[in-house]
Amino acid sequence: MREKQRDKQRRRFDRQFERLGRYLPGVAKLRSPGWIAGRIVVALLLIIGGTLGMLPVLGFWMIPLGLLLLAIDIPALQAPLSAVIIGSRRRLTLLRRKWRG
Repeated sequence: MREKQRDKQRRRFDRQFERLGRYLPGVAKLRSPGWIAGRIVVALLLIIGGTLGMLPVLGFWMIPLGLLLLAIDIPALQAPLSAVIIGSRRRLTLLRRKWRG
């Protein structure tokens, strides 16, 4: 039973990552197995840079992206991150509908 749930969570995470890859094609390349060390370094740099979000180039958007990259190698992060991404996307959709009238 746990294996089924893990597979379901993994597929859900994969779908969210693929969706992000449509907007940021370079991120999809980091997902390949040979990029583990690079992926962890990039993820940590994004998280650290995201904490400096008040600066012009850096932004708070970097934190979720860094966590998403870390979640590739840390399965415990996959389910919560997928839920946050889906919830955020739903809230954005509702806000857009509200703004349009």
